[in-house]
Amino acid sequence: MSTEQDDRERQLTDRVVASFDDTPDPRLKEVMQALTRHLHAFVREVRLTESEWQRAIAFLTATGHATDDRRQEFILLSDVLGASMQTVTVNNRADADATEATVFGPFFVEGSPRIEHGGDISFGASGRPCWVEGTVTGTGGQPVAGARIEVWEADDDGFYDVQYGDDRTAARGHLFSDDDGRYRFWAIEPTPYPIPHDGPVGELLRATGRSPMRASHLHFMVEAPGWRTLVTHIFVRGDALLGSDSVFGVRDSLVKDFEPQAPGTATPDGRDLSGQAWSRVRFDIVLAPGS
Repeated sequence: MSTEQDDRERQLTDRVVASFDDTPDPRLKEVMQALTRHLHAFVREVRLTESEWQRAIAFLTATGHATDDRRQEFILLSDVLGASMQTVTVNNRADADATEATVFGPFFVEGSPRIEHGGDISFGASGRPCWVEGTVTGTGGQPVAGARIEVWEADDDGFYDVQYGDDRTAARGHLFSDDDGRYRFWAIEPTPYPIPHDGPVGELLRATGRSPMRASHLHFMVEAPGWRTLVTHIFVRGDALLGSDSVFGVRDSLVKDFEPQAPGTATPDGRDLSGQAWSRVRFDIVLAPGS
């Protein structure tokens, strides 16, 4: 590249960055100027052609058209680019042995049913029964009593209840840790499933040879006064998709042993499973202090 061409490109970037100098909000100024510098650097690095720019605009337009009150294609795009997970990482700093956070996902629903300890969140969802138990403690090891634990997951067919469109509530619920920070409930063993891939983001994945599949996981959101809210999953050890999760949500510390139990094996709470096989997993949650 000639010196003259390089100077033209740099001068343009400088002018656009300077156009935000008088932004009243200092944080907005910082964000817009950094965005401009990085965006211009990307265009210059890849030597973006005008036809590629037009295709990018068409892609973003289609992404907007695919978004409605039940589907957020832009969040899906953020997920598959790893931007969602990087934002989670930036905003949940490492704190002693606090449980690691991961992506929220699009299928959380307010107002889930409350269950008692040993209750069942499946509410008829298909899948192998799974006993989930553990404790909620702080980074100092102290039990956290009364922590609200939200849990939700896909059924054995890989669908969340909200994807059926019939107002069912299944495979989700909430409970509270006891005075010793303990919790326990029945769920279903997690299964892998694809993220929605019938829109622009799916086209992007196909064009780049990437899979839309998510590794098997069970969602948790844990809230307690004085502690940082934790949004996380646990994953099934041995799942072949752990290394290729489409939204980069897997953390090694969140991979757990879902121990298979043969039909007829006694359950922890004496529940009669009518000869079904089942599994069990332990997940001890450690909360970081709130800011």
